[in-house]
Amino acid sequence: MPITKADIKYIKQLQQKKYRKQYGVFVVEGWKSIQDFIKAGYLPQKIYAAKQPDNKFETGITEAITTKQLKQISSLQHPKDALAVFKIQTTGTLPSSGLILALDDLQDPGNLGTIIRTADWFGVRQIVCSENTVDCYNPKVVQATMGALANVSVIYTDLEAFLKQINLPVYGTFLDGKNIYKSSLSKEAVMIIGNEGNGIKPEIAGLTTHRLHIPKAAGAIAESLNAAAATAVVLNEFVKTNMN
Repeated sequence: MPITKADIKYIKQLQQKKYRKQYGVFVVEGWKSIQDFIKAGYLPQKIYAAKQPDNKFETGITEAITTKQLKQISSLQHPKDALAVFKIQTTGTLPSSGLILALDDLQDPGNLGTIIRTADWFGVRQIVCSENTVDCYNPKVVQATMGALANVSVIYTDLEAFLKQINLPVYGTFLDGKNIYKSSLSKEAVMIIGNEGNGIKPEIAGLTTHRLHIPKAAGAIAESLNAAAATAVVLNEFVKTNMN
């Protein structure tokens, strides 16, 4: 059965958060990412493919479409080989142990996607987001994760309330913090990453138990690090410290 105008309208609506929330689904583009989500237990509602993968991956609900039709439903300037609509998994329980990444009102989809991908790379499986952080199922976020969202739990909650009840050290990055390269970092902790422009909110900053600073090289003129880049530096230090 060919893709219909109603299908096209439905899929394009999913670029907006209110429709993702209303229907309980989100979009993933590209066979590799689609397979990553299926292997992680996500349920595809429908897969639209302009090209089958080399290993003839079949789910029983794949619909063949043309490249032109794929362009009609894709949010990418240069669409890949397939697009799938997945059911959003039920939110799990808030974490209480391990290394937890906490995001305070991040707004840039590319930043969040890269942070999720970075967290997966360093073995961090738990991310807690403030309620005002960009939606992890935003198509730009999903695309930037390169499939890593399937392997990382992302939960939205009242971040201040979460930090008040957690029984772990809470770290944050600040200009007046202690040099991270000279700090002893806990194996289990919460690491807060602040908003791109405003950093960590005062009420959240007041709940940190350890203030860290990423020093810049002598002669550097950049005023700050991108949130995703800062996350990579911080997680690398946590992993490196706990390997010794």
